[in-house]
Amino acid sequence: MVDLPPLREVIAKHGLSASKALGQNFLFDAQLLDRIAAIPGDLQGKPVLEIGPGPGGLTRALLKAGARVTAIEMDKRCLPALAELSDAYPGQLRVIEGDAMKLDHSELMCGEPFAVVANLPYNVGTALFTRWLSGEEWPPLWTSLTLMFQLEVAQRIVASEGGSTFGRLAVLAQWRSDAKLAMKVHRSAFTPPPKVMSAIVHLTPREAPIGVSARTLERLTEAAFGQRRKMLRQSLKSLPGALKALETLGIDPQRRAETLSVEEFVRIAREIG
Repeated sequence: MVDLPPLREVIAKHGLSASKALGQNFLFDAQLLDRIAAIPGDLQGKPVLEIGPGPGGLTRALLKAGARVTAIEMDKRCLPALAELSDAYPGQLRVIEGDAMKLDHSELMCGEPFAVVANLPYNVGTALFTRWLSGEEWPPLWTSLTLMFQLEVAQRIVASEGGSTFGRLAVLAQWRSDAKLAMKVHRSAFTPPPKVMSAIVHLTPREAPIGVSARTLERLTEAAFGQRRKMLRQSLKSLPGALKALETLGIDPQRRAETLSVEEFVRIAREIG
């Protein structure tokens, strides 16, 4: 067991504070962090990508679990604290200074399958998430996503059809992966406490439906949920082939987007081609 000083001491030593501009909220509870690191399963010797480690709270838990961590951090203030953590776990932690939105993650991981575990910065979390889910190549190089979001966003990712939380995120997450809400995290666990509750979602890729283009499905969900209060005959009329697909499949064009199941969206996308 590596003997590390309490995270609060590390933060005080380096004069760190959470940056609102970077969407940072720090977690100090070691037991909670260990529980998050355990969600993906056994990480002993396995490669893990972490986005926005900050001072390294979750990073510590991942290293303790035996993971080989590549951490992308754009806040220069946090780099000395992460360097100390790297020294404490020789050969286990690689820190990349940069913007996760601008880096090729598969290239960073040297083409090796990897798990993503991250307390995502709130300001880029959804954009990174949709990026991991998009693309024609499937299965992806990532083997699982274990991600912290605001509770409202997490609920939208795992939502079922028929409710107000069901939308584009749910379809993109569920059409070729299994998504579950793994854990809720109270706002009081963070420093500073955010205004809302948070939650961890866990996704694993599964076999993609045959004959469906990811780009077509993305365009379909953009159109359908871009005007979610309107009937499909209105929201989809600008998407070539969509209304014809509804007719062919026997889907009532007077329905609204949130009433369709993920499977129905997949069937429409397949029919559009």
